[in-house]
Amino acid sequence: MIAITNCKLFKDGLLLTDQHVLIENGKIAKISDEAIPSGVERIDAGGDQLCPSFIDLQIYGSGGPLFSAYPTAETLKQMDADLIGKGTTGFLACVATNSMEIVYQSMDAAKAYRPEAKGFLGLHLEGPYLNPKRRGAHVEAFIHKASLDEVKRLLDYADGTVKMMTLAAELQDDAVISYLLEHDVLLSLGHSDASFAEATAAYNNGFKTTTHLFNAMPSIHHRAPNLPVAVFNHPSAMASIIADGNHVDFEMVKMSHKLMSDRLFLITDAVTECHIGPYQHQLSGEKFITADGTLSGSNITLLQAVQNCVKHCGIALNDAINMAAAQPAKLMGLSDKVGNLKVGSNADLLLLDAELQLRKVFVGGL
Repeated sequence: MIAITNCKLFKDGLLLTDQHVLIENGKIAKISDEAIPSGVERIDAGGDQLCPSFIDLQIYGSGGPLFSAYPTAETLKQMDADLIGKGTTGFLACVATNSMEIVYQSMDAAKAYRPEAKGFLGLHLEGPYLNPKRRGAHVEAFIHKASLDEVKRLLDYADGTVKMMTLAAELQDDAVISYLLEHDVLLSLGHSDASFAEATAAYNNGFKTTTHLFNAMPSIHHRAPNLPVAVFNHPSAMASIIADGNHVDFEMVKMSHKLMSDRLFLITDAVTECHIGPYQHQLSGEKFITADGTLSGSNITLLQAVQNCVKHCGIALNDAINMAAAQPAKLMGLSDKVGNLKVGSNADLLLLDAELQLRKVFVGGL
């Protein structure tokens, strides 16, 4: 058993400074101000903030090669280790619109790595079933409408490794959407030209979330509210957002959080530098671009996204942490295990100092 003492933590919306956290067998066993049992190892947090570790549901690479350029178990292992060291202990490896050969190789890698995975939760296929009008940095030659036969073959081969898919709902057949939902694939509306009515229908028919709010979708117009207002107005639909100051202005992040509260969550959409294959990302200042100058993935961590929300968007620290932990856990149906400071949850925790710098990562209390 381990006790983390002298820490600050949020519980039931209150900031507590007189509580300690007991960890046993990799789980949070108790949060209280009672006397710590004798013989328990103590870790002095030095007054730092204790919070749940982060979950990134859209990331292409971290710490080395881009996953879709090198779709192997070794790349996933590298991402896993690098992300854990940066405070992200759960992630979906993202595969952009690509050849089906790369998609299948990615599934092979996911199946091979699954037995030893730590933070790796599965795959997020961002495409190829997108709207070419809103392709962004995605390669148009690979974009196509989904067929039921192709989707059946894909999910059969995936063997449960495909957890999430970004689709342009307005271009897909109802049979395809129904099949994906029946097989527990989390559907996200993105790279879409959906109108307000089309987006609302998608959310009502099973799409639970939205991929990188504002990016690769029609903007809000006073006579055409479009996809963004549809997700703002919907009672349950969620949305991810890239809080790097490049993909979305910080004022838009601030406004979106005011409108959506706990339906908005953070992703990095991060890539790594790559000089092979269809997605050749080059670092330009603080962002990545493709060879033709198109904005592609971000160059931030989830911790940096949290820091940006607090420092540049006026979002309260606990809310910003929830955007990187509780909300993605909820979307993935993992709230009973991760993303919170509740008794019985995994002891996947972070210590952040007063400047929101990472001091320590606990995975299962270690």
